[in-house]
Amino acid sequence: MEVKLYHTGALQVNTYLVYDDTKEAFIVDPGGYSNDLAYAVEKLGLNVRYIILTHGHFDHIGGVPDFQKEYPEAVTVGFEKEKKTFADSRMNISSMFSRTPMFIKVDQYVEDNETMKIGDMELKFLFTPGHTPGGMSILLENVVFCGDTLFQQSIGRTDFPGGSFEVLADSIRNRLYTLPEDTIVLPGHMGQTTIGAEKAYNMFVRG
Repeated sequence: MEVKLYHTGALQVNTYLVYDDTKEAFIVDPGGYSNDLAYAVEKLGLNVRYIILTHGHFDHIGGVPDFQKEYPEAVTVGFEKEKKTFADSRMNISSMFSRTPMFIKVDQYVEDNETMKIGDMELKFLFTPGHTPGGMSILLENVVFCGDTLFQQSIGRTDFPGGSFEVLADSIRNRLYTLPEDTIVLPGHMGQTTIGAEKAYNMFVRG
C-alpha cells in the first residue's frame, strides 16, 4: 500500500491518493482539484476506482465534481447518515463559507463496519460522528483516515450544524482509541499522528 498526500482546496485539506501493486487506487476527501494528483495517477498508471468522503463539509468535497469528470468510472462513496450534509448547503456549510452553494452526487452509501476490497486492499468503514452527523473513518491495515474527527493533539469543531462534542468524544474514545496504539492517524488537516500519541497527549479527549 502506498499513500500520497496533497493539499487541496481553499482550506488546504489533506487529500490522499492510495494505491497498491495492482494499480487499483482511491482518493480520500478531494477538497479541490489537484493537477499533481492527476499527474501521479497518469504517471503511475493507476486505475482510480473510488472517491471516498469522510464527511460532507464543503472543504472536503469541493474537488469531487472535477474528479468525477476526470475519472468517470470512479464510484463516489459516503456514509449513509451523511446524505443530508452532502445535499444541503447549510449542513455542508458551503452557504456559510463559499460564494457557491455545493451539492454533490454520491454513488454509493456505506454503513458502519462495512468492508470494501480495492485491489488487494481491504477497507473497513467506521461510523465516527460528532463533527458531522454522518462522519466516518476509513481503516486500512495499520492506518486510519479520520477526516476531521481527530487531529494531532486536537479534534474537529462541533459548532457547525449537526455537530456535537459529546458525540464526537464518544466516537474518539469508543471507535478510534480502541484501535491498536501504533495505528497511524491520517487526518483531514494538520500532520499525521498515532492512536497511542493521542490517547496520551490529546487534552480535548483523554484516552
